[in-house]
Order: sequence, then structure tokens, then C-alpha cells
Amino acid sequence: MENRIMGKYKRVFLKLSGEALAGEKKTGFDEATCIKVANQVKQLVDDGVQVGIVIGGGNFWRGRTSENIDRTKADQIGMLATIMNCIYVSEIFRSAGMKTQVLTPFTCGTMTKPFSKDRANKYFEKGMVVFFAGGTGHPYFSTDTGVVLRAVEMEAEVILLAKAIDGVYDSDPKVNPNAKKYDEVSMQEVLDQRLQVIDLTATIMCLENKMPLLVFGLNEENSIVNTVNGSFNGTKVTV
Repeated sequence: MENRIMGKYKRVFLKLSGEALAGEKKTGFDEATCIKVANQVKQLVDDGVQVGIVIGGGNFWRGRTSENIDRTKADQIGMLATIMNCIYVSEIFRSAGMKTQVLTPFTCGTMTKPFSKDRANKYFEKGMVVFFAGGTGHPYFSTDTGVVLRAVEMEAEVILLAKAIDGVYDSDPKVNPNAKKYDEVSMQEVLDQRLQVIDLTATIMCLENKMPLLVFGLNEENSIVNTVNGSFNGTKVTV
């Protein structure tokens, strides 16, 4: 890719699952995990890589499983969960010595700034880490779709998918001990085989806009930095 700096990417989007940030606790935050993430992202920023971040809301809210709540309302609670996550993680990043800004697709008083491409570009150019919170601002779209939409819009080169699992498998490794891990798989195969790397809407957006993914385990030592620098143990999803 022609935009790489010294073999690295110039602009990447990092998607963190809420569950991965919660660590063993499964809910809320595991501060030690968040600090490890912050220290790794700081290395990238210090190397001149621009980093956009999207965080899921699963450590606070899995409302779609409830039959008593309207789907639109459940998704609104989910969007607010992602904003709480971004504000928290952005503060951890600041404590690690980075400048940050949280952007949302709808106004949240003085807590965040409204998203615009120009505004986000201005922050990136200042060397800030930009958090894209609140999903797309619409129900029925996941944070998977949110990260693909923002990555495409902001012209990122790749999405780093940091999960609680270390790559893409042909079946669920928690259920099937013989599940096979892919080193590389195409987005079309992900779609055809319903491999559940990201949801269907997000997969099709990646396919249409040629946005590759690097899927890896957040728990592995220095996995974010290693992934960007090319020593990569996860799965490359090609387009």
C-alpha cells in the first residue's frame, strides 16, 4: 500500500470488543487490559500511525436478547454503552500520554463532539487518537457496521479487529475443539460460509468498498503493535 510509513500503515481503525476490554470479569472494564491497549496504541502514534477507535458495547449491554424491549430502544441503549466505553478508554489513553477526542453521530451535550469527516481529519493531523462512538447513530446497525462505515469514510487502509478469540475459524472453537483456524481468507468466503467474523451488513460493506481486516486476539502480548508491524498471528481477511 502506497500510504505506508516505513512498512507500516498510515491510518488504521482499531475495533475493540466490549467483552475483550472487560477481561475475565465479562462486564464493566478491566483497567489493566485497557492500560495495555493504551500503551500499544501509543507506540503506533509515536511511530506516526493515525489511529481511529471503535468500541463495542457488549460489556454493558446485550439488549437484543430481551423480548420485552423494543429493538430500536435496545439499540439506543447499546449506542450509549459504546459512548461510555469510548469516554472511559479515551481517558485511559490520555493517562498514557496521548491526546484524544470522542466523536458521536448525535450530540451528547458537552461530553463529545459531533462527527464530521473534516473534524476527524483535523484531529488525526494533530496526532490525536480519535474515538468514533455511538455506532452509526441508527438502530439495526451494529458497531461492526459502524467501524466499517467510518473506516471507509475516513479512508483508512485496514481495520484491526481485536477480539477475545485469536482469529477466524471454520467453526466455533469454544464448541468444536477441532475447529480449523484460517491464516488468510477472502471476504467473499466469509460471506459465503457465514464465518461470523463481522456481521452480514458489515461484511458486504467491506466487500463493496475493498476494506481488508486483520483479526487477532487482544489477549496476546503486544498483539496490536505486532499486527501493524507485520508479525501477525491472526487471520488476514482479504478483499
